[in-house]
Amino acid sequence: MSLLVYFCPKALNISFLPSYIICVNREQVAELMTKKGLTHGFIMVRLVLLMLSPRLGTLLLCGSLCFSKEFPFVKKFKDISLEKRDRILQNWSRSKYLILTRAAFAMIKSFCFYIFFTRIDENSENPAWGAVGYRLNTEKISSKHRMERPLQRGIIETLHETDFTLVKSLSQKGLKVTEDMNQDAYRIDCDVVIVGSGSGGGVAAAVLASSGQKVIVLEKGNYFTPDEYSCLEGPSFNELYEHGAFLLTHDGKMIIMAGSTVGGGSAINWSASIKTPTSVLTEWFLDHRIPLFGSSDYQSAMDIVCKRIGNQVLRKGCEKLGLKVDNVPRNSSENHYCGSCCYDSTWLVDAVDNGAVILTGCEADKFILEKNNSGRSRNNKCLGVMAASLNKRITKKLLIHSKVTISACGSLLTPPLMIRSGLKNPNIGRNLRLHPVLFAWGYFPESMAEIEGKKHEGGIITSLHNVMSEKSEVRAVIETPIQGPAGLSVMFPWVSERDMKDKMVKYSRTAHLFSLVRDNGSGEVKAKGRITYKLSSLDKENLKAGLRQALRILVAAGAVEVGIKVEEFLDTVTAVGGSLSVGQHWSLHCSAHQMGSCRMGATEAKAEGLFVCDGSVLPNATGVNPMITIQSTAYCLSKNIVKTMNRRKLSVEMQHGSQS
Repeated sequence: MSLLVYFCPKALNISFLPSYIICVNREQVAELMTKKGLTHGFIMVRLVLLMLSPRLGTLLLCGSLCFSKEFPFVKKFKDISLEKRDRILQNWSRSKYLILTRAAFAMIKSFCFYIFFTRIDENSENPAWGAVGYRLNTEKISSKHRMERPLQRGIIETLHETDFTLVKSLSQKGLKVTEDMNQDAYRIDCDVVIVGSGSGGGVAAAVLASSGQKVIVLEKGNYFTPDEYSCLEGPSFNELYEHGAFLLTHDGKMIIMAGSTVGGGSAINWSASIKTPTSVLTEWFLDHRIPLFGSSDYQSAMDIVCKRIGNQVLRKGCEKLGLKVDNVPRNSSENHYCGSCCYDSTWLVDAVDNGAVILTGCEADKFILEKNNSGRSRNNKCLGVMAASLNKRITKKLLIHSKVTISACGSLLTPPLMIRSGLKNPNIGRNLRLHPVLFAWGYFPESMAEIEGKKHEGGIITSLHNVMSEKSEVRAVIETPIQGPAGLSVMFPWVSERDMKDKMVKYSRTAHLFSLVRDNGSGEVKAKGRITYKLSSLDKENLKAGLRQALRILVAAGAVEVGIKVEEFLDTVTAVGGSLSVGQHWSLHCSAHQMGSCRMGATEAKAEGLFVCDGSVLPNATGVNPMITIQSTAYCLSKNIVKTMNRRKLSVEMQHGSQS
């Protein structure tokens, strides 16, 4: 586990460190850091490692710990003892002012531990898992017992296609395909094209396909069924999450978990399915003046969506403190054991059953816009989407022409797509809300029989507690996450080599609670992968209140490692900044919910035939898991799109009738 003191990627042209790395492959770490890390973070790591090559650089970064009694009196970093190197890392991690070393340390630490806990042998095992009490059922289901893939009838997995087979597959699905020589593309005609298959896109596809429209759904991720899902953290992060679950805000303060597979956010959602709070609906209806959220149509939509929805420590701690704890509706059956599965695709099944076609491994490049000469108020008219397969064997682009185009690729990708397409509204990409999260933990020894099981067993999120203000307003929501050892080690604070070992050995009996706030601060996403975000002072206070309550709950439930004089200790608990912030203490925030970057009323698409049906249209944060809110909003919007298309169809028929 002393990986950090050995780390030295050859890709960075540093050869001064010894090569007796047993725990991690340094080339693997370097490659992952290059592909997934922030560019400026990678530059900081490279700079630190370059500075450690000569003695002068070692002296500047390591101080007196590199002194020697022998000439030339300063040791190179590779010659410093492991004990002192551990102390050097401790100094880097707690440095108040030398942000360079702290940021480099944070990046190296995260990627090293990720590789350490996700690497597997030919039997899909990791020798460290036994030491931390972690075990997964990695046995593959035999082909005899494997269920039919629910979306197979409508899926075209472009990564397995060629130019010839793609055209054939599209034609077999009832789509008209022609070759556009001018654009060097295949032109595909349909009624509706939807970019993204997540909570909003799936609902929109189902509603529009059931109304008789020929629907195409574009998804840059791949299609997996529960039978094909290995539960292994490494492959799962890489295949199911945007940027392999290493998507960070530009300042490195917050790690953002966003779906990147068929089903999008609904495929990785931690089962929690909560209706939009009444107070939020009232705010959106009255303050933001959006009639939809005060209508009976929206209430009906939530009921329809919720009909599709088929933790010990948190509950026990709350009950002992006399706090209210609520059950969380889940999108899984009552007796279902969750473990580390989070998959829901029922809306997409409906869409496919009604003739929708889903193209996977296919990324939208831009919307096809032309000047609108129809006399209507909007300046542009959207004719469809220009897309490309991620498979290099498909040499031509895909020019998808449609009557209606829907962007449903989420709050992080819809704004960049609209901006790339030439839409100019300055509000596009602004007002991004992230539901910032901080974690608290408590260790429960095996001797505590009343707290059964292990960390990774049981339901994912079954209970929640609202932290209320004196005005009876929700300040924070406390819930229980699901975290494997790799995910936990990346988020876990590193104090020293010995401390990290001790903490990870207790993994299976360490319970985590998180404090989630409805953020007032906001961010911006104008280009793919470049996200800026700033917490407001109120957000920090609410996170702090949530963390303190989470620690009280853990202690009340019987945790033995969260402090002795609890109330005195709680007064010191705060929501600190990230590794690039000034101050001795820092932490990594997390976000699993992204909302509001193309909100209703502020960023109405200035193109006829172009609509948005994802979390980006929400006016601001919901304060709870937004899946039901996104699906209900998409349901209402897509129903209105159907009405609009029917009116236009009727108008065209009447014009033809009068002419004849």
